Amino acid sequence: MMQFAKWTNSSQVSITRDILKRTEQPGVISFAGGVPAPELFPADELAHAYTEVLAAEPQSSLQYTTTEGFHPLREALASLMEERGVHCSADDIALVHGSQQALDLVGRLFLEPGDLVLVEETTYHGAVLAFNPLGVRYRAVPTDDHGLKVEALRDLLQEERPKLIYSMPTFHNPSGVSLSHQRRQSLAALVAEFEVPLIEDDAYAELRYEGKQEPPVKAFDQDGRVIYTSTFSKILAPGLRLGWVVAPREVVAKLNIAQMGASFHVGTLLQRVVHNYLSSGGLPSHIKILRSAYRARRDAMLEALDAHMSEVARWTRPEGGFFIWVQLADGLSTRQLLQAALSEKVAFVPGDPFFAAGGGQDNTLRLSFSTATVESIQEGFARLARAVRVVA
Repeated sequence: MMQFAKWTNSSQVSITRDILKRTEQPGVISFAGGVPAPELFPADELAHAYTEVLAAEPQSSLQYTTTEGFHPLREALASLMEERGVHCSADDIALVHGSQQALDLVGRLFLEPGDLVLVEETTYHGAVLAFNPLGVRYRAVPTDDHGLKVEALRDLLQEERPKLIYSMPTFHNPSGVSLSHQRRQSLAALVAEFEVPLIEDDAYAELRYEGKQEPPVKAFDQDGRVIYTSTFSKILAPGLRLGWVVAPREVVAKLNIAQMGASFHVGTLLQRVVHNYLSSGGLPSHIKILRSAYRARRDAMLEALDAHMSEVARWTRPEGGFFIWVQLADGLSTRQLLQAALSEKVAFVPGDPFFAAGGGQDNTLRLSFSTATVESIQEGFARLARAVRVVA
């Protein structure tokens, strides 16, 4: 019998993975996976970038590189961060294998068994999977339709001393909501006051479909308490596995040490290819294409919710990102609805796995509109409405 580490016995298998297996069946319309639409990947442009890099520098692009990574890419990322309202240099940036690895590495830098992590009332399940092996505890910060309640966070900080706060202020997964400008400022001030590191997960920053673009919480960080993570997974392609962290240099140095133990460095060829793509100037026009396509899908899903679910549910109305959070009327069970929905060949994710600190509600669910066409959204909600009638 293999003697596994204790955390493997308690780690929850992501329910999203289980549901995604069901969505592979023919004819299933999926609102489950929070993944980008593959038909929108800039495949031709990336293929061209690979060809150019390999033709120009075949040996250096296929060799090991430093853990810090390709300096011109980090300079390009510093320019991108400047556009988002964050002033930093290449030396303030660590490269990672997608922002998921950032959560794993940052967690290992700060967390030990028994430490407390504060998360939003509902939170990204991938963060929980990254932190759970470290043996941490969670407490939930109350939220509303404008995101995390900063005054409630203050109350918790006065009551307990967490080791880390994890938050997704912009187009939150799973709720889709975003923190207001004032709350972003207040959150940055609060973590400085209580001297608690905050991981700001900003995976969906560029995917705004309406409203005013808000700067990250990191833009208001005066004391270096905010550790900012972002990724190319949602705006280029998740298969690239490239993300970055913006943090104080002492944190970046520790992250690079942790990266040496994990994989030595992010792929050399990948770094140079992404730099080549960014240098071509194609990203802004590509983001416009993404915004237009995803806006149409979000609008179609909101219209379908109004048409089919208004009497049995209420939901968020996100200004960007991939997700809509739905709360069914009292007495309706999401788990029962899921079984009926799968019988109708339509899928979604029940809400309870997103409650890291417990207290999950059996009448909540997450819908993703990113991979569904407008037509499939309309058909999918006709099927979902039939499933609702079965369990209502």
